[in-house]
Amino acid sequence: MNEALLGFAAVFVLALLRVPLAFAMGLVGYVGLGLMRGWGPTAAAAAQVVYDSGFAYTLSVVPLFILMGNFVARAGLAHELFRAAFAFVGHRRGGLAHATIMACAGFGAICGSSIATAATMTKVAYPSMKKLGYADYLSTGVIAAGGTLGIMIPPSTIMVIYGIVTETHIGKLFAAGVVPGLLCAGLLMTGVAWIIRRHPEAGPAGQRVDWPERWAALRDIWGVALLVVLVLGGIYGGWFTATEGAGIGASGAFAFALTRGSLSRRVLFDVLAESARTTAMLFTILIAAAMFSNFVNYTSMPSDLKAGITHLGLPPLVVIAAMMGVYVVLGTIMEELSMVLLTIPVFFPVVTQLGFDPVWFGVLIVLVVQVGLISPPVGMNMFVMNALLKQVPMSQIFRGSAIFCLPLVVGLLLVLVFPQLALWLPGFIK
Repeated sequence: MNEALLGFAAVFVLALLRVPLAFAMGLVGYVGLGLMRGWGPTAAAAAQVVYDSGFAYTLSVVPLFILMGNFVARAGLAHELFRAAFAFVGHRRGGLAHATIMACAGFGAICGSSIATAATMTKVAYPSMKKLGYADYLSTGVIAAGGTLGIMIPPSTIMVIYGIVTETHIGKLFAAGVVPGLLCAGLLMTGVAWIIRRHPEAGPAGQRVDWPERWAALRDIWGVALLVVLVLGGIYGGWFTATEGAGIGASGAFAFALTRGSLSRRVLFDVLAESARTTAMLFTILIAAAMFSNFVNYTSMPSDLKAGITHLGLPPLVVIAAMMGVYVVLGTIMEELSMVLLTIPVFFPVVTQLGFDPVWFGVLIVLVVQVGLISPPVGMNMFVMNALLKQVPMSQIFRGSAIFCLPLVVGLLLVLVFPQLALWLPGFIK
């Protein structure tokens, strides 16, 4: 166990020295395993990890969902979602903020990435809120927090990776994210209502839209509804696997973007290049995490940790709550996917030993990651917004994001205490 603790310490030291976390995990995992097993077997194991990751059929779902999200963004479906939500609630105080959260939830159902959701909605929603006179902390906080719904409401890239690493049913993970995702959306909208009640000037009301225009705006989102039903309905119905669903979703999104005239040769190249860059980044983290996981599993840390917790006799729910606390702390200093992959080799065996459902634990991890995405100082959604909104002070983005951390923490606590919120829908999947 001491070797594993030294390995974790080395990873954090390298991270503090600004070494990219993927390289830090890969280097520590390789060197640690080499010192324990010998350099020959370690080199062979590293080569096998790279090969297995690069040619794994199940992992092809990751670039396909990324490609689907990029095509959807280019097809302008995010604008239609926002217009439809605005048509129904934009005339109320804080209505644009509510519409942004609703649009984020809808876009998350066809995207799977929180960063992509936040970036897209920044371009779509922020100009309208700025024009109407919204306070910067409210508009940026809503977009940053709403963007986190992209990884909770299925399809979700993090759920896919968690399912592959832990061999958990991806379809059940997707189903488990629906109710918590809608719950989080409702809690975020409650947070908006609380801010508007205290500071009415922060979110002025917009212009009322009559009912014929509302129904017209609602009809315009048929493309989003069709993709969601096609992809998720097919996966839940058992018509095709998650990987096949991702391929069908990417093809459908491509068809929408093409028929709407959104794809020139240049735009198509940009979409493919962006998808390739994102995929390369994710696979680099995955490979490095697998190498570090091999090192940790070779030590006695997982078994020692399980034995220690059993000896202490702590209530199982207290152990899970302590794990969530560790994730919250790590989320303030680490990139989210790396944090999850770094800790799964240690925590997951304990979770299964305690008899908890791995699907429920996966939802808890995603909820904690949501909090981490908008937690200073390294919440990724905040830095995405800062890169797109140079004119908005970072202090305003931090202020708004910090406010909306509370509703997400409440959502985490509710799912922690009431597991059926996450496990009800998966119960219908065989």
